[in-house]
Amino acid sequence: MIVHLVDGTYELFRHFYGLRRFNKGKDRPYGAVVGVLQTVLQMIENGDRVKGSASRGLMLGVATDHVIESFRNRLWAGYKTGAGIEPALLAQFHPLEEALAAMGVVVWPMIELEADDALASAAHLASKDKNVEKVAIWTPDKDLAQCVRDTRVVQIDGRRKTIRDAAGIREKFGVDPPLIPDLLALVGDAADGYPGIAGIGPRTAAQLLSRYGPIEKFPSNVLGERRDLALLFKNLATLRTDAPLFDNSETLRWRGATPGFAAWTERMKAPRLLERCEKAAGR
Repeated sequence: MIVHLVDGTYELFRHFYGLRRFNKGKDRPYGAVVGVLQTVLQMIENGDRVKGSASRGLMLGVATDHVIESFRNRLWAGYKTGAGIEPALLAQFHPLEEALAAMGVVVWPMIELEADDALASAAHLASKDKNVEKVAIWTPDKDLAQCVRDTRVVQIDGRRKTIRDAAGIREKFGVDPPLIPDLLALVGDAADGYPGIAGIGPRTAAQLLSRYGPIEKFPSNVLGERRDLALLFKNLATLRTDAPLFDNSETLRWRGATPGFAAWTERMKAPRLLERCEKAAGR
């Protein structure tokens, strides 16, 4: 079986700004939420194409940022915050979590950790399950590239329709997946709010890491007094894999919407979602 892990926060942003191109500034209260639910439901309807397990229910979990700030904000003052997020988008964060749960989907709303940490933890837990043949992480976020392992744990960009295993990560970034935090530490990550080490670009960073290995093994003269800063950024870039999200991968299997989902589809003015859920569940 394949376990599918979805970056709910990314999907919410994607659908919100995708709708902005067509709504002429008039945001629907649940527009982005409905978009994410449609995306997840389409995955459920398609099922596990490799093994044809749609009838048994897709193995699926969605990670969200219940709040934007995390423990990383205490480590680096410039780390990303919720400041600047449009109110119409922010107002859909918690409804998304509630609507997904009502649809019968396992949701991990993160507070102290980030959604990326939940995805990394879920991938780690699922990959240890002998019954799991593959783990698919659905997000284009380069942070999650560090979780890819051979062909067993892969990263999927649904919008661009690309699938990257370890070889694909190495081809794109010039380093193996475990060195992605080191790479990000050196080059920085503007989306997360840390600048990296001045004067080191992606190509130079990849060359250094290929030659010496992780930052901890760099000769002292390579980074000099900037070594501690690089290690701090590496800490920011390293995703946590110890969140206790589930004990058994079987708990991720979708078995249909809850009775409360009907009220949600009425509230969102999206009755078709309920019909599709009932059909997908064989009801």
